Order: sequence, then structure tokens, then C-alpha cells
Amino acid sequence: MQAATDGHAIAPSTLAKGGMGALTQALAKAAAGAEIRTSVDVTGVQIKDGQAIGVVLASGEELSARAVISNADPRSTFLKLVDPSELDPSFLTKIRNYRAHGAVAKVNLALSALPKFSGVTDGDALERLSGRIHIGPDIDYLERAFDAAKYGDLSPQPYMDITIPSLSDSSMAPNGAHVMSIHAQFAPYQLKSGDWNSRKEELGDLVVNVLSNYATNLKELIVGRQVITPLDLEKTYGLSGGHIHHGEMSLDQLFAFRPLIGWARYRTPIRGLYLCGAGTHPGGGVTGAPGLNAGREIIKELKRM
Repeated sequence: MQAATDGHAIAPSTLAKGGMGALTQALAKAAAGAEIRTSVDVTGVQIKDGQAIGVVLASGEELSARAVISNADPRSTFLKLVDPSELDPSFLTKIRNYRAHGAVAKVNLALSALPKFSGVTDGDALERLSGRIHIGPDIDYLERAFDAAKYGDLSPQPYMDITIPSLSDSSMAPNGAHVMSIHAQFAPYQLKSGDWNSRKEELGDLVVNVLSNYATNLKELIVGRQVITPLDLEKTYGLSGGHIHHGEMSLDQLFAFRPLIGWARYRTPIRGLYLCGAGTHPGGGVTGAPGLNAGREIIKELKRM
């Protein structure tokens, strides 16, 4: 979808200065009058007579609220935070069948210098490499990349969406050095052979080897590497199935069907419990649109209460 907005291998991009953490800090500063707690685990939504009345924390503390708004993915919200007895069996069946099978991995590289890409001269490197770099020459390439993951294996020639954010924000790396973020597809959540703990670095090697065909001096510049598998995305960030968009963005899970038909307006079967994350319309990506839309609906509802 990202590549569809631009027909070039090197496409425009918007990066937050200071990284995504700087974006969240800016949002926190804009949240006038709100109390923000971090590193606090929510273990459940409190429900009374079909109405969400607050949340319970891992510490046992209970926080009451007029509305509970979940930015967790739909499966986590309903299958982990809500008592199943509070939900209609047909709704439970549908949410259990909501597809969220991760197929994306991330490889982050710390580089001692800017890599040299084929067809990019030193004079135009800053301009041409400051956006997104796509490694996926044609449709057949993408199909072959998906075929491997479809059968539970690593793609030998993965599609890659790459950014070098330090080109736009020098504070992200020492002088002359750079950081590179590689969004690699496809990497299945469930592997046919082995597991992610044993094959994690194999994925990192594969991505670096393929990318080296386009940036020939890449390997000699690497001073650090982080590989994030779909399993890591689930365990570290709480993404069901390791899916970065909180669920597949296929036609039957988009628009009025996201996350489920009949429940596409950020409301849930529990009164006072709302969804505001990527599992709602219009889906994933750092757009803020699901939260903005949810906020409008929640405000309208609270005014009627």
C-alpha cells in the first residue's frame, strides 16, 4: 500500500525529529489536564450490568472511569481484558476468527557511514535516500517473497521498505554515522521448521545479504544490529499474532468490516468500552486517524449520557 502511492523505488516519507519517542512526548505535552502513566499493566476491564466502569491494574489498583478506551488490538482487548461471559457467544466466535497473523519483521542497523546504493551518487544521496527505499523490483518478486511465508518459511528474497532517519535527524547517530530501519516482508508468525528463537539471526543475515546486492559496502559498515521477529512484536509490544496493523488489512476486515461487521464505529458490545487503535477504521500506519475518529464518536456519546 505504501508503494502504491508512489511509483518510484525511492519514495517520499515523513519522519518525526527525534524518532517515534519524540512524537509520543509531543502528544503527551498536548494532553492538557490528562494524567499519563507508563509501565503500568492493565489486567482487565471492570464491567457492571453490561457497562464498562473502569480497569484493574496488575498491582490490584482499580481505576474507575466513565469510558474505557482501548488502543490494544481487538483480539487482546476482548480475549484478554474482558471476561468472556460478558460477550455474546457469536461475537466471541467472530473475534476469535479475526485474522491477525503477523508476516513482517524489522531489522535495525547501526552504520559507521552512509551506504552506497547502486545508481545513487554522493551528490544526490541526501535527497534520494532521505525518504523510503523500496526493494521489490516487480510483482513477481513480491509474489515469490510471499510464497515462502505462505508455507511457513523465510522469504529468500524479501520485499524491503527501508528508511535512514539519521539523514533527516542527525541527533539519532554520532557524527558521520547512521541508523537504518528495514521493514522486511515476509516473515511468518508460525514457522514450518524451527522457531524464531533459533532462526532470528538467520533472518537478519538473509535481509543484510539481499540488501547488500543494492548497497555493496553495507556489511563493512554495520556496527550493531537488532532483529525484531513477529514473535518479538507479540511478546514485547502486545500485538496479537505479531501483526503490526492489529489485524490483516484485507477487504473483509476494512471499512465497515473493521474489526467486525456491525462494530465499525469504535463502539463495542460493552457500553462505555471503545476501541481506538489500528484494529479500527482506517487501519494501521502512523496516521492518528483511528484515534481522531474514535474521539469524535466517544465525545458525542458522552454528551448524550
